[in-house]
Amino acid sequence: MSIFKRILDFYLQASFHVALSCWSLVKLTQCWFHLPDDKAVSGFAFFGTIVGYNFVKYDALVRTQKRPPQSKHLLIAGLSFMAVLGAVYCFWHLHAFTQLLSLLVLLLTVLYTLPFFPNRKNARNWAGIKIYIVTICWLGVTLFLPVINAQMPIDSAFYLFAAQRILLIFSLVLIFEIVDLKTDDPHLQTVPQQIGVQATRRLGWLLMAIFVFIELVWPHQLWQISLVKFGLAATVALMLWQANANQSRYFSWFWAESIPVVWWAAVWFLSR
Repeated sequence: MSIFKRILDFYLQASFHVALSCWSLVKLTQCWFHLPDDKAVSGFAFFGTIVGYNFVKYDALVRTQKRPPQSKHLLIAGLSFMAVLGAVYCFWHLHAFTQLLSLLVLLLTVLYTLPFFPNRKNARNWAGIKIYIVTICWLGVTLFLPVINAQMPIDSAFYLFAAQRILLIFSLVLIFEIVDLKTDDPHLQTVPQQIGVQATRRLGWLLMAIFVFIELVWPHQLWQISLVKFGLAATVALMLWQANANQSRYFSWFWAESIPVVWWAAVWFLSR
């Protein structure tokens, strides 16, 4: 069991699970809009997520705190370098405008991590802004990149899908912020730090209720797909109810980030 736990911990710490979650959302976008199975887009999302998350997580360890790296950190660095090569390879197979959008997401990630402005911390530490930066980055990578690269015309269905994607990502980040309440810097002014845990849960439940409402009024929906989305909303609502500052990190790092993966698996199974 200890070997399994060590493997799982490394899998999570190296950001493979969150990358799988991001990849799943890209595949859901491609599936919903009947886009080509563009491996350059999904590959860029997967490898780019590994690079971006490891850059954010371990920047303080290497640059700020200047701690000597452990062997697992060296291995993660090596895998991250391989992910950089994979992301670059996929990047060159994207259309020019998609490349521009991906560079904007990269710029936002770097701004999120490194202090560029005099006498200011990085954007991650700007009061109250963390959840919005994360939501924008995920929306850009998982929705706009595949749609723009496929040169799909934008219609009302796209805006409804985008609204649901924003509601889902924002609600998932709320789970993380509740679980991280004890460890987050008070100056971050995360949502639960500002309004409290119970009010944060209510906010997430409201967002999921809007998610379900959009699904109910969305025309030409397959009932099987709608049923999956209702189950998704119920799962997020349940996790918001269970989330607290004493929860294990596996609650958010593994289970919360598994929601998009399970969603994609269910849609894939129903589309066979």
